[in-house]
Amino acid sequence: MDSVKTAKPAAGPIRRETLHHGVVAELRTMILSGELRPGSRVPEIQLCGHLGVSRTPLREALRILAAEGLVELRPHRGAVVTPIDPNEIAAVFEVMEALEALAGELACRRGTEEEFAELDRLHARLHAQFDAGDRLAYFMTNRQIHAWIVAMARNPSLEATYSGFASKILRARSLANYDADRWRDSLMEHDGFMAALRRRDAATAGRLLADHCCHTTAAVLNALNGSEDSLQNSARGRLPP
Repeated sequence: MDSVKTAKPAAGPIRRETLHHGVVAELRTMILSGELRPGSRVPEIQLCGHLGVSRTPLREALRILAAEGLVELRPHRGAVVTPIDPNEIAAVFEVMEALEALAGELACRRGTEEEFAELDRLHARLHAQFDAGDRLAYFMTNRQIHAWIVAMARNPSLEATYSGFASKILRARSLANYDADRWRDSLMEHDGFMAALRRRDAATAGRLLADHCCHTTAAVLNALNGSEDSLQNSARGRLPP
């Protein structure tokens, strides 16, 4: 990001009672939308003015985002948006593909009716966000859906491993569906594995979740290996996920 706009005139400073979560959410959105680009320094002074906060809550928020893998706290340089290494991302996605498949199979066997109802609710929200063209909201709901399926598997080791790898590819995954056709295909893939989950068809659900992860990998790597202009245009969020 070359510059950050001054404080938002309509919203004003973030209220004290929501300061902590508000600053984290704002910065996360700026990173996932590409306004703060991979490898760029986080301009703390400008962001304090933009968000209407002091240095202390901003740095607390940066520590949380560092734990999520979105920023790196570097000595003598401050916070830097985590660079994305295509080779590392490809390797992590290989593992995620297997984890997604296992999670889908176990969720079919162990999920409760109440949990499947919540999954349906999240899926309906995903469709609504697609129809509204709300890319960032779609991305966050998409994360919730996959995390919910993993939780339904009721395997603490699987959940811990998945969570660790998911944080490594959070920033990269936000690049996957900038292309409108890929976004539409991704939603259709969700429809497919959701139908298998509802039928409690463990083998099919696992396979479709793995396929979905594989397609996401290809989209991410295409975005990472594209031209700088292509990445910047995509990151401006003109086309939904």
